[in-house]
Amino acid sequence: MSGGVGDRKKIFFVPLGCARNHVDGEYMLGQARAAGHEIVGTAADADTIVVNTCAFIEEARQESIDTILGLAAGDSAAGDSAATTGRSSPRMLVTGCMAERYGQELSQAIPEIDVMVGTGDLDRFVEALNAPGGSSFTGKRHYLPAAGAAREVDLSQGWAWVKVSEGCDHECSFCAIPSFRGRHESRTVEDVVEEVRGLVAAGALEVNLVAQDLSAYGRDRKQRDGLSQLLRQLDGLQGLERVRCFYMYPTTLVDETLDAMRELSSVCNYLDLPLQHADREMLKRMRRAADPDATRRLLDRVRSKVPDVVLRSSFIVGFPGETDEAFERLCRFVEEQRFGHLSVFEYSREEGTTAMALGDEVAPELARLRRDRLLDLHEGLRVGYLAARVGKPERVLVCGRDGDGNCYGRTSWQGPDVDGVTWLGDAPGAPTAGMLDVSVTGSDGYDLFAVPRASQGSWRSSRPGPVDAAGRRN
Repeated sequence: MSGGVGDRKKIFFVPLGCARNHVDGEYMLGQARAAGHEIVGTAADADTIVVNTCAFIEEARQESIDTILGLAAGDSAAGDSAATTGRSSPRMLVTGCMAERYGQELSQAIPEIDVMVGTGDLDRFVEALNAPGGSSFTGKRHYLPAAGAAREVDLSQGWAWVKVSEGCDHECSFCAIPSFRGRHESRTVEDVVEEVRGLVAAGALEVNLVAQDLSAYGRDRKQRDGLSQLLRQLDGLQGLERVRCFYMYPTTLVDETLDAMRELSSVCNYLDLPLQHADREMLKRMRRAADPDATRRLLDRVRSKVPDVVLRSSFIVGFPGETDEAFERLCRFVEEQRFGHLSVFEYSREEGTTAMALGDEVAPELARLRRDRLLDLHEGLRVGYLAARVGKPERVLVCGRDGDGNCYGRTSWQGPDVDGVTWLGDAPGAPTAGMLDVSVTGSDGYDLFAVPRASQGSWRSSRPGPVDAAGRRN
């Protein structure tokens, strides 16, 4: 692809992957805006296309590749139309995990890529925008910006992600993230608080803390209870309604964090604790906490410490060596624990991981059947879980409206993008990005429906559409 260097760019940015990747994208766009470049909403208006890729599992890698190829070819299905408009083709920058992990291989396979920017060199994004074709900015493990770094944050829905640490010290046999994101590194409490203070001043009512291992926050700084210290500092910020925590790890979750969750009014009683499996042999092969009984004791302690906690977890099915009996033990565990939210992934072979050498592979078709069965099991449990909420009061962060004018928001136990929403009907007079006290009137097994507590009779609730078996809205 062609295009001038050194001039003011019109950038079309495509974010892919997880919340942490999303935050990386916001920092890149913030740098670009601060340097005088323009962010445009369609590829057709851009002279520079940036695809921020994900390399977590095969499905994510394929999505990244398809997006790059589609945009290079002017395919509207890859984002927005990148059809030519009489000008030279836009430059293509590829950033994120695939650029870091497969940079040379990717650039050779897709010659349309002009520049690569890896996960550790995001602070050089503006330099990369003006770099000649064939340039690569890779090699450092990760980039952990400080408060005050330029960041393009959309606060129109009243919330934001905040990355508090980067990297991971665990050696799970199925995961390649530590190989290209590096070891765990935490920001200081003071730095995170300063950033959140700025977000609140700009309109954020809710912040969602993310990291590869959030419960290990501060340990690299010799703080065993670093997360609880951070939560207590954030709780004192005037105007901050909610703090939600994502991606805890069973062996780094300490009682001080649970105490803070119970005691602090702004901290959501919401615990995201990926457990991956519940069979002893599978956990051993995964290099996870290999004692299912210890996991049960941990969950009992969580519920004892935080009686109204809502638990989210994720599991992997089809891992090498997973027998029918092992899968049945996982199903019984999910039925027993009755998680509020659940994600299920089919095992993905990852280069450079020890799981690649295990053998005893499970056929992809069987893994998919197990995934669907576990999701169906959870969906059945979730129907009753949500039905128990009907008639109860909730406090909702109003986030916006869908294309039909239906107003929606989220309770404290509905995380952004993953847990469903609360629908408020046409909601005349509802605040934009504001808090609202409601009464729950029903659910569809995935979302809730509610009316404001002050004037229930004047609000109508409507069902905006069905969800699929994996819990995604069509």
